[in-house]
Amino acid sequence: MLIPGKPVKRGACTDPLRSPLQERELLCDLARKAEQELMGVQMASMDELTLLPNRHGFTALAQQGMDACQQLGLPATLLFFDLDNFKRINYLYGRAEGDHALKTFADVLRIAFRESDVIGRLGNDEFIALLTGASVVELSAIKARLEEILAERNATANRSFAIHFSIGQVEFDARLNPTAEDVLTLADKAMHDTDQC
Repeated sequence: MLIPGKPVKRGACTDPLRSPLQERELLCDLARKAEQELMGVQMASMDELTLLPNRHGFTALAQQGMDACQQLGLPATLLFFDLDNFKRINYLYGRAEGDHALKTFADVLRIAFRESDVIGRLGNDEFIALLTGASVVELSAIKARLEEILAERNATANRSFAIHFSIGQVEFDARLNPTAEDVLTLADKAMHDTDQC
């Protein structure tokens, strides 16, 4: 039996009665099990519906991006998005249409942002993007770009509603917000304040 941290003696796992083919099958089985475990870890960090990182996955990836920005002396900005009238979409058109709206918006974010940016879904109708190497950005330009992509999607989709969203931002300052969790806390507060308006 393998015990973590205990060295394996040569020949300890081999059975003299096992053929090379049986050994190979055993190794393939172990590789499949390891792959399944890795997939489980990955799925725990991913939103099943949109296939974007969930809050946990986003926090881990964003921390890496923020650490890199901090080391290079680069700024970073966090954008947060909230789908407008999402509850109404679910209520009037059903959960399947609501899910489709979430997937569509996730695809729009994937298209609109750079590979070096980190995007994720925090939950329900809230999305987030960490723009690495970017200081405060012109929200109207980003909103216009996203609305342009969404307009194309809204026009080609055969549905009775259009997807709209609200956007806000929090600039990362390494001296004030050293962790991704700190920045997410600021984003949560900003989203809550926006919802109250």
